[in-house]
Amino acid sequence: MVLNQIRLLERLLFERRAPPLARPAEALRGVLRYLYAIIRDLVEGDLNMRAMSLVYTTMLSIVPLIAFCFSIVKALGFDHDLEPLIAQFFEPLGARAPELTARVMGFVEHAQGGVLGSLGLAFLIWTVVSVIQKIEQSLNHIWHVEQARSLARRYGEYLSVLVVAPVLLVACLGIVASLSTQAVVVWLGAHQPFGALLLLLAKVTPLALVTAGFAFLYMFVPNTRVRLPVALLAGLAAGAAWVAASLLFAQLVAFSTRMMAIYAGFAIVLLALMWVWLNWLIVLTGALLAFYLQNPQYLRSGQRDVVPTARLRERLALSVAYLVARAFAAGAPHWTTALLSQRLGVPSGALGPLVDALVAAGLLQSTDRESLLPARDPACITLDEVLSAVRDGDSGRAITLRDAELVPAAAALCDALERTLAEQLGRLTLRDFAARGDAPG
Repeated sequence: MVLNQIRLLERLLFERRAPPLARPAEALRGVLRYLYAIIRDLVEGDLNMRAMSLVYTTMLSIVPLIAFCFSIVKALGFDHDLEPLIAQFFEPLGARAPELTARVMGFVEHAQGGVLGSLGLAFLIWTVVSVIQKIEQSLNHIWHVEQARSLARRYGEYLSVLVVAPVLLVACLGIVASLSTQAVVVWLGAHQPFGALLLLLAKVTPLALVTAGFAFLYMFVPNTRVRLPVALLAGLAAGAAWVAASLLFAQLVAFSTRMMAIYAGFAIVLLALMWVWLNWLIVLTGALLAFYLQNPQYLRSGQRDVVPTARLRERLALSVAYLVARAFAAGAPHWTTALLSQRLGVPSGALGPLVDALVAAGLLQSTDRESLLPARDPACITLDEVLSAVRDGDSGRAITLRDAELVPAAAALCDALERTLAEQLGRLTLRDFAARGDAPG
């Protein structure tokens, strides 16, 4: 009964043959599509599992991460501005927030004095990069991106952000705090309507900073191109959800006297775990909204795997080989899997195993910047090799079965077809194919 109702709802929301509606109702149906898709993915539990995994990673890495940021801001003389940020993060935990903030800062101070030697610093950097890598894996999964950043890009880009982000955040907060003490601002605050506007600005500023942080996370972390308007809109939704969750969680903590009595000293740990889990769930839900805003064609299928048919795999392989060889011959910017995914209109999760098969066959090679190049002279690569690579290559999702007890007549017919195809395509090289002017460009 419930399944039939879900199918009826999907037909009303997604099928093109659904009855036409007036413009306001059609706009409402568009909003309901996004709400349905997000609620469906949350109910299926995959986002919840990834959020819990990130909670575990966060609890292991929060002290090294704060210690790393503390080292940077302390070197610039802003070390006194870091503790208020941590206190604000734990503020929804109520009266226990100062205690938890003091403990975290105590661990950080201890790490500063005893752990940050040469080997300890290397371990700290590895821990910090590992947690961001875990975040990237979760967001790549949401964006259907199979290929993560290379090792060189990972350490270079992650560390650059970890150095710059704390400085910018503390600097912004310092500017806001200094402006509040300026004589002009004080005078404006004492006169209406400027006072009301400044009060409104003071309330909106935290949401603006949170929105900017979420938007940056959604643009930078996934190994694909995310449009700025999409990241900003998703960041605004996630920021508003985070502010609302902070208020609701604070009320929940205030009324959870029974849990305090049962768990005693462990209550603060449970509350911290719940709050971190809720934060990560909001982050992942915002990333999911960004993905659907940029790729509305996935609203119905959701996060399920998309696997191309055997026919489409062959056509995609020829298209990939063509584009890579043509860019190589023309000296144009090299293709990456993410760019090929956008050019061909295929999810990266479906295109990634196919590109891996071409690389494993020695036809393409991937550089440290994840650019794709011909592995050897395109004049020495036949199109028959390209098709054979994706026919016999692994699918990337399961154990590949390559042999079976076939009926002799069927095996003979297939062998004849393959010989005919090899005779035709074995004469055409990738260089000749890429030089064709009538091929898609």
